[in-house]
Amino acid sequence: MSQTKQPTNTGALSTLIVVFFFWGFIASSNSVFIPFCKHKFNLDQFQSQLVDFAFYLAYYIGALGLFAYGAFGGKDLVGKWGYKKSIVYGLLFSAIGAAAMIIAVNANTFTGMLVGLFIVALGFSLQQTAAQPFAIALGDESTGASRVNLAGGVNSFGTTIGPIVVAFALFGTAAAITDEQIAALSLSKVVILYSAAGCLFLAAAALFHFSTKVPAGINEEKIEPANKALYLLLIMTGVLVFMFVPIFNSYKIDPSTLTDATKLELETTRLKWLFGALATVIVGLLFANFSAQKNENGWGAMKYPQLVLGMLALFVYVGVEVAIGSNLGELLKQEAFGSIPSSKIAPYISMYWGSMMIGRWAGAISAFEFKSKTNQILTVIVPLVAFGIVIGVNGIAQYDMSPLYLYIVCIFIQIGAFFLSNDKPAKTLLIFSVIGVVAMLIGIFNTGNIAIYAFLTGGIACSIMWPSIFALSVAGLGKYTTQGAAFLIMMILGGGIIPPIQGKMSDFLQSSHLDQPGYGIHQSFWVPLLCFAYIVVFAIAVKGILKKQGINYEETEAKGGH
Repeated sequence: MSQTKQPTNTGALSTLIVVFFFWGFIASSNSVFIPFCKHKFNLDQFQSQLVDFAFYLAYYIGALGLFAYGAFGGKDLVGKWGYKKSIVYGLLFSAIGAAAMIIAVNANTFTGMLVGLFIVALGFSLQQTAAQPFAIALGDESTGASRVNLAGGVNSFGTTIGPIVVAFALFGTAAAITDEQIAALSLSKVVILYSAAGCLFLAAAALFHFSTKVPAGINEEKIEPANKALYLLLIMTGVLVFMFVPIFNSYKIDPSTLTDATKLELETTRLKWLFGALATVIVGLLFANFSAQKNENGWGAMKYPQLVLGMLALFVYVGVEVAIGSNLGELLKQEAFGSIPSSKIAPYISMYWGSMMIGRWAGAISAFEFKSKTNQILTVIVPLVAFGIVIGVNGIAQYDMSPLYLYIVCIFIQIGAFFLSNDKPAKTLLIFSVIGVVAMLIGIFNTGNIAIYAFLTGGIACSIMWPSIFALSVAGLGKYTTQGAAFLIMMILGGGIIPPIQGKMSDFLQSSHLDQPGYGIHQSFWVPLLCFAYIVVFAIAVKGILKKQGINYEETEAKGGH
């Protein structure tokens, strides 16, 4: 007798997808918000990157808090509350963050705005912990990947239109305005923006809470013990706090009051502390891997090398994804890259995040189990349609997209990469990370449209990395899979550390090359290149690691999205 498939709860799934949209919309809009804050509050490039630092640090703190509760209490807090309540609580927390943003704006304090963004993202952390497994639970397990990919596609649509909407909210439809005019803009538009966001958070929370179609999603599964892993993460967090304190103490310094000598000294000091924070993460994870190989007791999921090395890969992936988008605006301002003012960068930011949407839509095709020929046709058509959507929504917003028409050449490169990868996560990850390395090299050694297209191609390279790294990292974990997934979510922290490092590299290099305008921001893209290079190493190494455990990595399917 054949088993009947459980039907998908379309009503609950439709409601849940709204949450995925929020994540993408707010996260990508930071790429426009950063240059706005830079000129409004007279910040240097590093200081402006504290927007990303506050936002992505919250993901780490939120995930660590949930893991610590489970480790000490023996139960998963999200499972105890249920997926439905956890998402409602997360949305309410984000609404509180939006209110904090409004208060900070009225007080004209950048620090307060960072706190508000931190609280918004803390709510996102709780939502994300619940939403992805919830999407899988809203129907038959065999079609779970399709639901996650659908939600991921909506998330990517949010990342595409977020910069456009926020740029319109901040700058209106006026012609290009100067940095000095940006500094004179009223912050009242930020109040309107986050008032709308707060209302949407509350509306979504109410929709979830009062919907009878959305199940509670309670999960009483016992947490696997991992005390050594917990203690290591707590120690790492303490060291990171120690590293970040002197960085924060220096962020209030007005860069215009510094001499060339004192500016270079400040840049050097900040850079040392930031590299110290990066070293803390790298050394901590490698120590966990080394110790667990000697004695696996107490390490939980961290006893698996594919997970620990995958955590580092996810850390640099999120870091590079955010860093390119957040530093792109400053690059485009330079004469060698078109002298595009901050008020007119939205199409480029939208195309960068849209490149990820294009890749994720194409990567989701295999989840729907079409016939082989249909798959091949859609692998060509879907990216081109998605590219047209990115061009179209920007056109509706009255942006001139003609400088980006030839970017379709990069989309064809992406299509070719999908055919070469053949839906194998390790092979896919290797091909796309190599594309990332090559693109950064082309961008670093060129200027103008060639370099701009190359840096935008970083979005194409990043598009498939979340599901591929995730799938390879949790392969073979068995009962530790849920715990391993929680550890991977913590590594979203990379979005809070890598972008400030690139921003600080930009300031440091510029301080030592004052006679070459734009040198610092251009050469700072060596940071994304090194991130892509590590992912190349991981993609090669993980094949042998899984093979030793008797796992055929070529049969591991890349599912999910971020």
